[in-house]
Amino acid sequence: MSVMRTKSIERSIADTEEPEFRLKKSLSALDLTIFGVGVVIGAGIFTLTGRAAHEVAGPAIIVSFVVAAIACALAAMCYAEFASTVPVSGSAYTFSYASLGELFAWIIGWDLILEMFLGASVVAQGWSAYLGVLLQQLGAPIPAAIGYGGVVDVMAIVLVVVLGALMTYGIRESMRVNLVLVGVKLFIVIFVIVAGIMFINPANYSPFVPDATPHETATGLTQPLLQFLAGIEPTAFGVGGIFAGAALVFFAYIGFDVVATTAEETKNPQRDMPIGIIASLAICTLLYCAVAFVVTGMVRYDELDPAAALANAFAYHGQAWMATVISAGAVAGLTTVVLTLLIGSTRIIFAMSRDHLLPGGLAKVHPTRRTPWIISIIVTVVVAVLAGFTPVGVLEEMVNIGTLSAFVLVSIGVVVLRRTRPDLKRGFRVPWSPFLPILSAAICTYLMLNLTVETWLRFLIWLVIGFVIYFAYSRGHSRLGKDADTYLNPAQPHVVTREDS
Repeated sequence: MSVMRTKSIERSIADTEEPEFRLKKSLSALDLTIFGVGVVIGAGIFTLTGRAAHEVAGPAIIVSFVVAAIACALAAMCYAEFASTVPVSGSAYTFSYASLGELFAWIIGWDLILEMFLGASVVAQGWSAYLGVLLQQLGAPIPAAIGYGGVVDVMAIVLVVVLGALMTYGIRESMRVNLVLVGVKLFIVIFVIVAGIMFINPANYSPFVPDATPHETATGLTQPLLQFLAGIEPTAFGVGGIFAGAALVFFAYIGFDVVATTAEETKNPQRDMPIGIIASLAICTLLYCAVAFVVTGMVRYDELDPAAALANAFAYHGQAWMATVISAGAVAGLTTVVLTLLIGSTRIIFAMSRDHLLPGGLAKVHPTRRTPWIISIIVTVVVAVLAGFTPVGVLEEMVNIGTLSAFVLVSIGVVVLRRTRPDLKRGFRVPWSPFLPILSAAICTYLMLNLTVETWLRFLIWLVIGFVIYFAYSRGHSRLGKDADTYLNPAQPHVVTREDS
């Protein structure tokens, strides 16, 4: 029973039609685009832009966002090809199962669970912080003990429970709420951009690319792995600063991959999945570049406040009331991020449970709502506990390394599946393959190397735990292993042997 066995595309699609595991197909390309924008555009648009401009790139942060978008677009195209070819829940987990084998699929599924659980928890705490700021500005402060950083972050728990209940009730209803909140968020972001244009001073864009300077570096376990291994010292500003800024703001785009987790609930995945993934990334790029243009034009880059650049840029011009508007935008923005991460994590676990790499009973869907209700409840409880009782801040980089590892395997998987299954119908094809997928994998690997040594150590510990679970439980319970004799070999539909699996 080899751990390198792959699950055929035909088998993956057939599993989606089993009555007890069948999800409701109700999503359109517009739903997916809104879903993607909802998870990508968060509070970072109000803070990260200014910090990156102030610390490493200057006004050239606009170019950094474009460079990061190009890097993300490479990974996005790989996701779009897979999602249009394998329209099954599970995103990178399912794609890896079809191309690289069960062990790689387990690793990436295990990584994605880490990414989305921690991501939802961290963002819920951030939501609580912005809610506290907003209510403080409105004259109704939250008691310190139950707010952000308190004994128990009750606000974060309430948010997760409410969104978890919505997610359990129905995917269509979740998307409708997401649509309203994304609309509010986009209105506020566009309002901030338009309002900020009036305070732009063209002189603040000069020099557009400031002269390069040595960048303050970390040491020990807090230094980037690349610096630890190769002794490469990072630089601020100059051309090097543009790429350092791109590495920093790359993480502002992370989240579009969550769109792929809903492939099984999409009406026409071959057409709608590529549109949803690529359109959401394009919209977010335009908004990020616009905010970067405004904030660096309002205040000279070396005078920006890295903690709350946009709010303080308006305060700099005597418009302190805009801080309230920006806080409201952050609250709406982070609500949609938490909702989409909760949905994404349930779909990953659903796919793994349906394959019996996790207990199969978890994957049963509600008879009328057609949602994986057991998993939804478990995810809600775990994320609520993490958000309410755990200081997750030190683990934020774990979200990034889990995501990037998924990007690398999906990019490699596109190349592998092109060679092993050239006959498959693909609704979207990555151009210039294998060059672009390999370039995508290389860029994502480089960005992983820029994460800290301690993040890598925590990541390796998480992987070791995953390997123990796989070899102690998942490998022996896998449907693919147990049912190998009944699984169809796509090359010979009526002749199957265990070796084919």
